[in-house]
Amino acid sequence: MLSLRKRLALAHVGVIVVVMAMAAFCAYLVFSRNVHRELDAALLALAETEMGMLLAASDGSPVTVHEAPPGPGAPSFVRLDRLVQIVDARGGVVARSANLGEAQLPLPPVLRDRLAAGETVFETLDGFGEEPTRMVSVPVPAPKGAKGSGRPSLLAVQVAGSLDDVNRTVAMASVLFLILGGSLLLALGAAGALITRRAFGAIDDVVRQAHRIGDANLGERLPHPGSRDEIGRLVDTLNAMLGRIEHGMEAQRRFTADASHELRSPLSRLRTELELALRRPREPAAYVETLHSSLEEVESLTLLVEELLVLARLDAGQERDAAETVSLNALAEEAVRRLEPLARERQLTLLLEPAPPVAARVARGAASLALANLLDNALKFSPAGTEVRVRLRADAEAGEAGEAVISVSDHGPGIRSDDLPHLFERFYRGAGARSEATPGLGLGLALSQAVVHAHGGRIEASNEAGGGARFDMHLPLAH
Repeated sequence: MLSLRKRLALAHVGVIVVVMAMAAFCAYLVFSRNVHRELDAALLALAETEMGMLLAASDGSPVTVHEAPPGPGAPSFVRLDRLVQIVDARGGVVARSANLGEAQLPLPPVLRDRLAAGETVFETLDGFGEEPTRMVSVPVPAPKGAKGSGRPSLLAVQVAGSLDDVNRTVAMASVLFLILGGSLLLALGAAGALITRRAFGAIDDVVRQAHRIGDANLGERLPHPGSRDEIGRLVDTLNAMLGRIEHGMEAQRRFTADASHELRSPLSRLRTELELALRRPREPAAYVETLHSSLEEVESLTLLVEELLVLARLDAGQERDAAETVSLNALAEEAVRRLEPLARERQLTLLLEPAPPVAARVARGAASLALANLLDNALKFSPAGTEVRVRLRADAEAGEAGEAVISVSDHGPGIRSDDLPHLFERFYRGAGARSEATPGLGLGLALSQAVVHAHGGRIEASNEAGGGARFDMHLPLAH
């Protein structure tokens, strides 16, 4: 198999050869036709001049070929290479030029009939003389008062000229075309090879660098050719892709490290409690207390593993239920009713503001999970005696088909500016959550964002003007 570079070079040369061959052939035809037309025009002009002089002569004068005899003065460079012959109506030669000698130009019966019909005839004579010959025969019209005069009835004036100069000119032009075509082919081939070498040289550099980039050096980038052409745009695209891969790999490493840390902590606590329980005999109540504590750690581990499994399926595109038209009013009422006992336990008021009917195109389970996580997060960070509000609205002008928005706001401490960009990262817990030892694994918001993204939505976080945090969940609006 030939390389792409060789295939491009061969295709480039092939196209050039075909185009140049067609152009040279057309130029040859046009040039050859024009040169032959020039000769025909010269022969016809001489024949018409001779015929005009014959018609202008008096009836009693003899029929002669009007040749200019050499006279005194400077020598003439005019070549007397035209053969002139005048024939009568019977086909006999009445007069001829001196350079024709005893020979005569052919006048076959077919040509005589065409001349008698008043037709001017051009023809090429093969085998006449030492050189190829071109001849024109022009019929002579009968003058008025020709009957009774002493001049014979004339049929035609024939003028012949050598084709040797014409053929030599055409041959020289052909050689010139070949030389110019070959030179142009070499120049274009060399230029094409240079351009191809330069272009593929940049590609070779990119390929070599791409082979060197691996997991350990994802921060390196492909060399840019320094131009904004197709190769430059390709390198920019590949470098952008490498940046995304590097970011994804870094997030994957960080996720793995965080998951390992989150799994290690409860496992360590569970192992410590079991080892303490087995170190010496204890009362049954102590064993029961240890088992309850171990069960809590196991439940925490189970929740963590389930959330990690859901995130892994979302990343693989497997955890996505079919979208349906869901009434967000009913969904919000159900979520508020389910979390109402927890809100009362924490001395909070969970309020759903009245709103017109709003429907979204989303999987019911995904929307319910995301809303439950947002409400649980708001309840965790709200101080006692405050309220958590849930609002619904439809934004028909947002996006192509509009958006349905569920807003959850609280009166807690709000979100710190340095925490806001990382709020939806996996296992990320803000300074407030860590300092207050708020329960949680740092996966709730990340899981909610991933679930909503999988169904064409998004969650946005901000701070309320009067204090507290606000989360807006945007979903595709159902009309």
